[in-house]
Amino acid sequence: MVQKVLVVDDEHSIVTLLKYNLEQAGYLIEIAQDGEEALEKVDEVKPDIIVLDLMLPKKDGIEVCKMIRANKNSVPILMLTAKDDAFDRVLGLELGADDYMTKPFSPREVVARVKAILRRVNAAEWQQDNEDEDIHIGALRIRPEFFEVYRGDQLVELTPKEFELLLYLIERQGRVITREHMLNSVWNYEFAGDSRIVDVHISHLREKLEENPKKPQLIKTVRGLGYKLERPK
Repeated sequence: MVQKVLVVDDEHSIVTLLKYNLEQAGYLIEIAQDGEEALEKVDEVKPDIIVLDLMLPKKDGIEVCKMIRANKNSVPILMLTAKDDAFDRVLGLELGADDYMTKPFSPREVVARVKAILRRVNAAEWQQDNEDEDIHIGALRIRPEFFEVYRGDQLVELTPKEFELLLYLIERQGRVITREHMLNSVWNYEFAGDSRIVDVHISHLREKLEENPKKPQLIKTVRGLGYKLERPK
């Protein structure tokens, strides 16, 4: 099945460039030129991934991202920004974007990022030896092939990136993992040395999975080194 990419940008030249290169890579492209149209297209075409510009008419990318996540839609979002501003990129990730790129960018890099993100949300690649087995940790039940996490009987909504980070930690439970290793392994590239991206996602996981996020029993901070996942006592 051909995967659909929703490109949201009001700059005609960028839309044309992205559309051409993504179509050459085999994707079906839908276009939206403002935030309100983007939200309509999300419901209408149900894209597999969204390439979302930060600065948009009517509703900006941050607001669009926020509303998509508020509707419990976990479609992957690659955010584009012309601002080389740490606050903007961290804020975007805090509100549910999976990745970001700063303009100007190489179209080939955008295609590579889109492919990488879609690979990560492919359950078949996330499973190795125990495809049909649930993972039980404390009160949590993780169902990797369905991208589902339950706390007791309650389904916990995770973004694809949060889910992948959780699985990465589970596979290495008990081991201390540095932020740099997480950046390289989960994000698949150097994230400009900005380890706060890891901290943001760890914070989200704690808020969603821990009984008391301020005193985590599952994902522990190892001061000066990084994080490790432990089975709650």
